[in-house]
Amino acid sequence: MINTRNEWDPLEAIVVGSATNANWPTLDLVFAQEGNKTTWTETPVPSGPVPQAIIDQANRELDILSETLVRYGATVYRPRPMDFVADQGMYNYCPRDRLLVWGDTVVDVNMMYPCRNQEIKNYSRLLSEARQTLTMPRDSGMVLDAANVCRLGDTWLFLESSSGNRLAYEWLCKQFPMIKIELCNFYAGVHIDSTIVPLREGLVMLNASRVTPDNCPRAFDYWEKIWVTDDMIVPQEFYQYPYASKWIAMNMLALDPETVILDSAQTQLITVLKKHGIDSIPLSLSHSRTLGGGFHCVTLDTRRRHD
Repeated sequence: MINTRNEWDPLEAIVVGSATNANWPTLDLVFAQEGNKTTWTETPVPSGPVPQAIIDQANRELDILSETLVRYGATVYRPRPMDFVADQGMYNYCPRDRLLVWGDTVVDVNMMYPCRNQEIKNYSRLLSEARQTLTMPRDSGMVLDAANVCRLGDTWLFLESSSGNRLAYEWLCKQFPMIKIELCNFYAGVHIDSTIVPLREGLVMLNASRVTPDNCPRAFDYWEKIWVTDDMIVPQEFYQYPYASKWIAMNMLALDPETVILDSAQTQLITVLKKHGIDSIPLSLSHSRTLGGGFHCVTLDTRRRHD
């Protein structure tokens, strides 16, 4: 059964994504507007199948990630291949975006790019393990990528942005009246997990270019804060177009309150984490900026041990 309520309890089961048949949609009308909101102007937004060399390397690194998680002791699930070119979809690279899990409930969100809703086909097994599945209405103006939500137990943070709107926030509040859901507005881009990284109860890593003492979520009023400044990040390379910013370097996966997986190039982050009693497992996702997903994005924890 699934059971996960926060981002840091000891990991027991997880989905790891796949880059197989990754595709930049050509018929999704929302994705077609990507060029209007990006700050990158040197090259156009990509379109059509992702080059096979990128897919192959990404899959090799996702396999290494999966093997690392198995050695840690977690059960790993992988999505089956889908023909995203024929179906005008996108990819299975970022399962974090597709489903929101809390306890034994799964929320089937209505994604920013409508074509990505089809990825639900890959999660029948996960849904069968849920006590209930809540499906967000499709034609009522609600937009939500699950990665807009950060779970802190009985408190959630909801980033209002291009990939999560106020209607979706209000719907979640009605569905989960037992949860305090704090609305955040510090970043107008997309997801929250390259801005806020809760490492354990009472310790959070914050993107100092977006979060300040004035707009920091109230949930962290009494937490210790690690402020990540621009000079602490090593920007990754990308192929032609950066679908993610350099801050994808902050996108890390907590295995437990003392261990994270993160980008091997981020030596300053590794050092500061060590000072706070957190060990790092450095791995590579060479195309995290090209494909738009770091270690938190390309995974979806489905069971964590709650002591």
